[in-house]
Amino acid sequence: MATDNTRMNLPPLVSIGVFIATVVVVHLLYQGVIRPAAEAAIAAHGSGATTNLWVILKDAEQQACMTLGLFCLILMSYKYYRIVTKEEPVFTFDYLRSFPKEEALNVDEALAFLEEGESAKNSSVATWINCLRRYKNTQNVQHAADAIRDSVESLAAQLEAGNATIRYFIWAIPSIGFVGTVRGIGSALAKAEEAVAGDIAGMVDKLGVAFNSTLVSLLLSILLMYVLFHLNNRQDEMVLKTKNNCETHLLTHLHK
Repeated sequence: MATDNTRMNLPPLVSIGVFIATVVVVHLLYQGVIRPAAEAAIAAHGSGATTNLWVILKDAEQQACMTLGLFCLILMSYKYYRIVTKEEPVFTFDYLRSFPKEEALNVDEALAFLEEGESAKNSSVATWINCLRRYKNTQNVQHAADAIRDSVESLAAQLEAGNATIRYFIWAIPSIGFVGTVRGIGSALAKAEEAVAGDIAGMVDKLGVAFNSTLVSLLLSILLMYVLFHLNNRQDEMVLKTKNNCETHLLTHLHK
């Protein structure tokens, strides 16, 4: 059976497993490295440690943002890997090169050849198969060209829908940062009496939670949006090259 190369997303169970693993890894990193380093910096420098990287990262909101950010990067890396290893090598490939272009194409043989191939589920090959099926049913080249258009539009919609989870998490990360801001400001106000009495350490620490969570979440969302932008460009390029490949090679066979 042909391998399903159109899967651009991690399978649901694998995705859940990856998310759980990401949560565990980030938690261990925080417990073993970041929070001990932050506590050491605060003990050594007091309120002067507010600009220390470990202190900026130490709170629960930042941990949640880092977890979601790492998970998004894994999802996007997998998509990028699928495009580079499974899709790009066949962008401009003529799958019917063994069929003479000087002769009329035997559609039944061509369909059997494509459907039995190892790459039958590849998005580019699937488009060729849909086109040939439409041509077989209608004997009309224009209808076959319409099938190409419909297939690539479906592919574009599938790729866009596959990014919905990533877009949600990128949206959620700044929201978590703002939750940290509200929590930090609320906790800082609870320390107002101590600050009036001259002990500002508690208020400074809580205000640090407020500002650091927003800082980390916004920087992380900017980075993730940049990576997603390039992923979207690569996916759009894949769709366009799939369409051009069909029009350049497949329709040449059908016009004979």
